[in-house]
Amino acid sequence: MIFRSKSKVINKPSYSFEILFLSLLLFLSVSAVCLGAGLPDTPFVQEYHEPYPITPESAANDVRAIAVDRAGNIWAATAAGVYSLNKGEKLWIPVMKEADAGPAYDIIVDNTGTVWAGAWNGIYQSTLSGLKRVPPIDHPIPALCATDNKIIALGAGSIYRLANGKCTSKEVPYSKGFRAVLPAKKGGLWIATGLGLYHHTDKGYKLYQTESELLSPDLYDIAFDSKGNLWIGCLGGITVYKGPKRTESFTPKQGLPSISVKCVARGPDGLMWVGTELGIARYDGRDFSVRHSKRWLVNDDVRDIAFDSDGTAWIATAGGVSAIKRKSMTLAEKADYFLDICLARHIREPYLVEKCLLTTPGDTSNFKPCDDDNDGQYTAMYLAMESFRYAATKDPRAKVNAKKAFEALRFLQTVTQTPGFVARTVIPSTWTRMADPNRKISDRQWSEMYVDNPREKRVETRWRPSNDGKWLWKSDTSSDEITGHMFGYLFYYDLVADSAERRHVCKHVLNIVDYIIDNGYVLKGIDGTHTKWGVWSPQKLNHDPDWKPERGVNSVEILSFLKLAYHMSGHKRYQKEYLNLLGEHNYADNVKHAKTYNHAWRTHIDDELLALAYPCLLMHEDEPKLLRLYRESLDHWYTAAKADRSPFFNFIYGACVGKAPQLQTSVKYLRDASLDLVRWTVDNSHREDLHMVRTPELEMLQTNRLLPPDECGVIRWDENPWRAVQGDGGLTESDGVWWLLPYWGGRHYGYIRPPQ
Repeated sequence: MIFRSKSKVINKPSYSFEILFLSLLLFLSVSAVCLGAGLPDTPFVQEYHEPYPITPESAANDVRAIAVDRAGNIWAATAAGVYSLNKGEKLWIPVMKEADAGPAYDIIVDNTGTVWAGAWNGIYQSTLSGLKRVPPIDHPIPALCATDNKIIALGAGSIYRLANGKCTSKEVPYSKGFRAVLPAKKGGLWIATGLGLYHHTDKGYKLYQTESELLSPDLYDIAFDSKGNLWIGCLGGITVYKGPKRTESFTPKQGLPSISVKCVARGPDGLMWVGTELGIARYDGRDFSVRHSKRWLVNDDVRDIAFDSDGTAWIATAGGVSAIKRKSMTLAEKADYFLDICLARHIREPYLVEKCLLTTPGDTSNFKPCDDDNDGQYTAMYLAMESFRYAATKDPRAKVNAKKAFEALRFLQTVTQTPGFVARTVIPSTWTRMADPNRKISDRQWSEMYVDNPREKRVETRWRPSNDGKWLWKSDTSSDEITGHMFGYLFYYDLVADSAERRHVCKHVLNIVDYIIDNGYVLKGIDGTHTKWGVWSPQKLNHDPDWKPERGVNSVEILSFLKLAYHMSGHKRYQKEYLNLLGEHNYADNVKHAKTYNHAWRTHIDDELLALAYPCLLMHEDEPKLLRLYRESLDHWYTAAKADRSPFFNFIYGACVGKAPQLQTSVKYLRDASLDLVRWTVDNSHREDLHMVRTPELEMLQTNRLLPPDECGVIRWDENPWRAVQGDGGLTESDGVWWLLPYWGGRHYGYIRPPQ
């Protein structure tokens, strides 16, 4: 057996060369990364959303069309009239006389800079004093376009031409359901109606209406792409024509989120933007990317899109106007942005890091701190992040922040007045609102809880006052919390702490580990029994069938704790306990395939916990056979985890083996992630380009393909990125550590180079 005595094993000559060889390989691989194998942090285009609601009244926010004039001012045609927004301002101004105010349907800018609007009672032209109605038309005008020398308007079964102050009209035998009009490339007009597409010329017309000609005749908009192809948006998708020939179609099979296409527009960069009832789909010539939810749009029902000279997309929706803006950033600048948010709104006494509550959904100017069951774990991940930042930059502020975070985590232990029990979290005793307040559990309620989960624990008093009365601390701490703590302590000890601080950290870690060992490898609560989840004992993991799902993960966790205690202290007690669990209690077999692929048991919580527990085992074990065991376990975990394209999972794997996989994918993820950390509800379950499945986890609806982060809600790494519905309606804001931790880990390990 190799697990009995470390000294007997490592002193055997047959292993000395193998140890040296493995150490040399690891040194060379890490050195190669540090010498420039990582990706450069070059500037990229970062998109972000700004809402521009017109007025509190719903009619004004029912926007049908939008345009940008030469000065960069925005014009919106709404159900309540036409409004304008001066460049750089937020306040919309009504530009129709009160007597004329009413539904407006289309708005354009001609080549002289004049604004024209089609409204309920005719055509309007911009003047210095506002919009002026142009006689003699006095009926609804739903569609407009500008040619080189005239304005074309459609309405009441006629085509109107306005030029040189004169208006002429011609009645046409077309459907009166006009939706859009566009000058044709070789003369004439393209006219989209609710009953087909007309190509109108002075000599006559051609109607496109059949299934072989269009996906459907219920058309809404038309536009030319950069190659001169005509895009025809309809109820059914998009039909594309090159000259007189139909060349291709786009439906949800090709990536449209909805078949209900309301508008099409060509962006300044040549990308085609498609507005649907379920948001925007943008086509780059190969794939569609989607922008929807409150993260990107005030309303997903998109009616029109226009662009200003800066490349900003101004979007007319059923709930107001949205602007999707662009700016150049580096990942380092993005990290500074997220850290500023974290420090401003997400650190509460005694330096715990957590999301915050928003009084009004999405409004970060009015926020309140809140508590969470996993405050300790999340603060420990912040501790690791600041440790990586200090190691990469030597920024003294990172060291200060890391020390504050460590002391806050240590306080979670000392506040309990026990030898080694750790509180989940603490809150000021003045708080009247907290998660899971103390409550009485009746025998009937307990019966329901127990039948649902025989491992349930009857905990009525979760919150207890500190001895000084200043705090309330939360009990029933989980194994997740302890695993998170140890992850943070590992990197703080290795990368930041000086010799005095290391002794301080070591003493704290040993208090916790001793407490777990002395109580039979459980986290004993104040009531004298183990907490609901704080179990690592052989009796439970190996012999209690109700603990089978946790066997592998919890075995890795406790071995990691013991290895960390031995790494910091050198005390043989921890190595002896470590080898005893591996050998006498068969934790070696438990560890081998710690990650379960059973869909009923599989969770992303376990993926994260293993990512937190593996580094200490693979970085500080020097027995070759144990290293091979842990590498097999790590590879088994990563075989599943790599499908998530998580930079955190990728970089943790890389830190353990010396080279990060999917490096380009990880950097793309970090770039694509939204700047908006508000946890808006992002519902992908209604998208028609996706299918709902029950994999990789059975308990929730998931999308059949992994979406990029800018099409999903803000998550942490213990949440399922495949989940179809994410977020909480914008009631909280994330602290950003989920992004900052892999970024600074990537910087520390050389996977991402600093910007030049």
